[in-house]
Amino acid sequence: METILKRTVFDEIKKYLSTDDIIVLHGARQVGKTSILYYIEDYLKKQGETTCFIDLEDSRFVRILDAGIEEFIRYLKEEGFLSAGRKKKVIIFIDEIQYLSDPSSFLKLTADHHKNIKLVVSGSSSFAIKSKFKDSLVGRTVDFEIFNLSFREFLLFRQYPFQEGKIYTAKKIDELRAMFKEYVLYGGYPKIVLTPEIDKKEKYLQQIIDTYVKKDIRDLADIKDVDKFNKLLETLASQSGQQMNIAELSNTTKIAKQTIEKYLFIMENTYIIKLVKPFSKNIRSELFKLPKVYFYDTGLMQMLWLKGLQKEIIGNVFETGIFAEMVKKYTHNAIFYWRTKDKKEIDFILKIKNAILPIEVKLNFEQFNPAAMQYFNKHYGINKYKVVSLSGKPKSEFYVYPWDV
Repeated sequence: METILKRTVFDEIKKYLSTDDIIVLHGARQVGKTSILYYIEDYLKKQGETTCFIDLEDSRFVRILDAGIEEFIRYLKEEGFLSAGRKKKVIIFIDEIQYLSDPSSFLKLTADHHKNIKLVVSGSSSFAIKSKFKDSLVGRTVDFEIFNLSFREFLLFRQYPFQEGKIYTAKKIDELRAMFKEYVLYGGYPKIVLTPEIDKKEKYLQQIIDTYVKKDIRDLADIKDVDKFNKLLETLASQSGQQMNIAELSNTTKIAKQTIEKYLFIMENTYIIKLVKPFSKNIRSELFKLPKVYFYDTGLMQMLWLKGLQKEIIGNVFETGIFAEMVKKYTHNAIFYWRTKDKKEIDFILKIKNAILPIEVKLNFEQFNPAAMQYFNKHYGINKYKVVSLSGKPKSEFYVYPWDV
């Protein structure tokens, strides 16, 4: 079996391997959830633990688990994973848990009545998981959102040495700049990162779009007019990084507003897009402003929008790439944007607890105009900000490269 590379989320997951919690990994297809499960299993085997891997893409396992907890226990005993008098836990990995008809009941019964079993499960769509997971699991699960590779993981996969926060030479900065450009141009799906040929990257991304994005979402949303749905997906890809107006989308795509809202909900919960709310201290005003739409993967976004991977980074693709980086580092609940009625705008407002940090994204540091930033900082009484860019020279400590966001 080929070497499975460590993902940074493993260090967080590891803290819960010895608890009674059910560990749940969820995220889009092809972002590496199965590989993470295999990595954890390999780690535990090296610790002398007994493990069992169940892939629910195999319908035989679905039948066994759907038949009830007794049937599952019988299977584990027959395969030698459970034996009389055994004191140590057996760790069971279940991939694609959403294929079960009632995963919630199955997990609850296992966790409550079989303390000698530890469950680590994955699911490809939080929408499918949320619709099948019941409140009965509250307090029994620890959830981890799995995204495509962060830039730091991209460098790990490329075996390129990097330490966060270190001051680098001009030569090293040029190398990192070239690496980040590649990362933004092609996106962070593990298979795409590990494929050197651009034509193959395009083919694999198109497969992800055809097999997973369009098919999965079509099935989940029970979409009747596939062409209109595809048109919506492509329109959103062209608008990544922009304010989203449902009325305008309805006119462009000839889809009813209510239907668009349903599709957007599904797209958000299958990790294709994220709607970013405007930042405001006045919650009432926040509810009436338009969100901005962002894709989680820049390669996917460009294939949908431009029908191919590009040679140079376009501004909104770069901004989308920075958004995707920030989500992995700070979670999507921490990210907002800011815009006034007279069109002063800041790309991102990072809100962590009570601290806020405005962040502006430019392809070149020279393009930054400080007027909106100065107005925002004066209005909110803060003195920090970040300008994120790939080109030009940083003028102060507030100017940073993407790997320092």
